[in-house]
Amino acid sequence: MPSFAHHSKPVTISIVSHGQLEMMIPLLEQLEAACHAVIEKVILTFNIPEESEMVEKRWRFAVERIHNIRPKGFGANHNQAFLRCETPWFLLLNPDIRLSADVIGPLIRQAGSHDGLLAPRIIEPGKELPESHRRTVTPLEIYRRKRSGYVPPDRPDWLPGLFMLFRSEAFRKIQGFDERFFMYGEDFDICARVQLAGWQLHVGEDLTAMHDAQRASHGSFKHFYWHATSLLKVCASSTFWRYRRAKPWRTPCGSDLSR
Repeated sequence: MPSFAHHSKPVTISIVSHGQLEMMIPLLEQLEAACHAVIEKVILTFNIPEESEMVEKRWRFAVERIHNIRPKGFGANHNQAFLRCETPWFLLLNPDIRLSADVIGPLIRQAGSHDGLLAPRIIEPGKELPESHRRTVTPLEIYRRKRSGYVPPDRPDWLPGLFMLFRSEAFRKIQGFDERFFMYGEDFDICARVQLAGWQLHVGEDLTAMHDAQRASHGSFKHFYWHATSLLKVCASSTFWRYRRAKPWRTPCGSDLSR
C-alpha cells in the first residue's frame, strides 16, 4: 500500500471554468474541508473571460489561476495545467463535482503499483445507485446502454472525464490528452492509451462523488455536434483499433462474440 511519507501532499488538482465560478466555489470549499491534507495545489483555468476575485481568499492549499487568451478544448486545458504539476498524482475535476467526504486520500491508498488512473463511483442527482461501468464506446454500445435489461460490465473499459485521478508518471508517459479532441471522446481515448501503455484503471467501489450533471449536449446543437463528431473520431482512431485488438472478445461494433 502506497505511503504519503515521501510527499505529504501528493495531489495537484486541475479544474476548468467555462463561466462556472459560482459552481466551482462550493467544490473548492468541499475540497478544503475534506481533502486539504492531501492537496498540494489547485490549478484553476478560466477558459473564457471571468472575474475570479471570489477565489482570492486564503485556502489551505495553494491556488494558481490560468486565464486563457482564447478558449481551449478539454484536453488542452488539462495538459496546460499538468505543466504546473510537481506531485505524484494529478486530479481532473469538473466544477460540478460534489464531495461529502475525502475520497482522494482513500483512492490513493487503494492504488496498486500498476494502477495509472483512479476514480470513485459517481452518483447523479435523484439516483440512489452509482452510474454503471462503461464498455468500449461505440454507437451500438451507446444504444444498448439506453435499453432496458442492459447488463453493465463488472469493470470499466473507460472512465468519464469528470473525475480522473492520474498517476503523474502515467499521464506523462502517454503525453496527456490527445488535443485533436476538442470536447467529448478524449476521456475514452486517454483511458485506452493508459491501458495500452501497461497501466490499469482502478475504481474505488466503496467511494462515491456526486455529479450535478449539466448534460449540455442534450439541449444544445453545438454540444451535440461536438459529441457526435468526437464519437466518429474515436471510432476512426488508431487508439480505438489498437485497444479493440487488445480486447479480442469484442467486435468493432462493440458487440460480444459470444452472443
